[in-house]
Amino acid sequence: MTDTTESIESFRARARAWLADNMPRLADAARLSGDDPAHWERARELQRKLHAGGFAGICFPEEYGGLGLPYAYQQAFSEEAEGYEMPIVLNIPSFSICCATLLDVGSEEQKREHIGAAIRGEEVLCQFLSEPSGGSDLAGLITRAERDGENWVINGAKIWSTFAYGADYGLCLARTDPEKPKHDGLTMFLMPTRAPGLTMNRIRMSDGTDEFCEEFFDNVVLGPEHVVGRVNDGWTVASRQLYHERTAVGGGSIYTSGYGQPPTRSRPDIVDLVRRAGRAADPDVRRTVGEAIVMSTVHEQLVERVSAGIEGGHLPPAAASVPRLFHAEETEAHADALVRAAGASAAVASAGNAFEDVGLHYLCRQAGSLGGGSSEMARNLISERLLGMPREQAADRGIPFNQIKRGTR
Repeated sequence: MTDTTESIESFRARARAWLADNMPRLADAARLSGDDPAHWERARELQRKLHAGGFAGICFPEEYGGLGLPYAYQQAFSEEAEGYEMPIVLNIPSFSICCATLLDVGSEEQKREHIGAAIRGEEVLCQFLSEPSGGSDLAGLITRAERDGENWVINGAKIWSTFAYGADYGLCLARTDPEKPKHDGLTMFLMPTRAPGLTMNRIRMSDGTDEFCEEFFDNVVLGPEHVVGRVNDGWTVASRQLYHERTAVGGGSIYTSGYGQPPTRSRPDIVDLVRRAGRAADPDVRRTVGEAIVMSTVHEQLVERVSAGIEGGHLPPAAASVPRLFHAEETEAHADALVRAAGASAAVASAGNAFEDVGLHYLCRQAGSLGGGSSEMARNLISERLLGMPREQAADRGIPFNQIKRGTR
């Protein structure tokens, strides 16, 4: 039983001592590639250490394997864990999106089995949402699940599934009733990533990483226990899932643990880069870097303000789109400032050089505008659900999905 009477400072001191005795320093961590299975084995190993030490799942309820403590305790632990190697790769999407969604809408059995297993380092979860033909219209998906007695048979395809190759289960949204409007005939499934009939491929990105995957489902059979929420009410589950995704991408999830970067390519330090480039006296560089630093500071404060507002009921859940949108703007400003400071070195740097990650980092500057839903979608959410502006016109609203014209001119 977690001692809920323990003060935050006492918890912090206990965490500080435990980290020093049990967790490896980040400076000594091996730089593992995402291609290396050891990357995920290492993350699971570190998660098991956290669980054994009593510092895993700090904000998850006790009945599902967590500690059941307020976010202030998680913040204190993360502050003390800075500089130590942590299983950061498990934060998104496993804990902050998938486990958080199961906590909200999963069955008691799903919560106890899968949230607990993730906290113990035994399971990793991912998302099977986006589709090759869907773009940003998630509700327009065409992956179908058809009944076969008590079971469901799933056919279709998904894409851009982050870290799916390292996961054990994926939250998969499929169409179960094409005669209903597109938002009403969907069901969420918790699908084993190694289920018979599931083929998964890695996608190599322009910066050399391959965290994304594509999946093909050919008669994947799932039992009724794999349904999350209610049949044909999958959009309710997906909406909650997307809320957690926006919160996580924006940096406001209470279920992430640790601030340190994983032992892969990390975001270059902008001030250190400027000094190495010998451009600290350049007024244009100083202005660009200053603006990027200001945006980073504002983003941190925005996350705290919005998170507190949602938790206290002063802001609706849709407010999570505000730090999510600002995160995209801040990420792009940081990437631009890095290239401005590095100059030509960003394009010609060799391995081991101080500038080697700058150009590659720039290639992925738009990722922040896409992860967790596009920035355009975030602006729509803010305008419609936060500011009360009229909804955009939708020609397919309320029309049965099988009557919507697709792929025609």
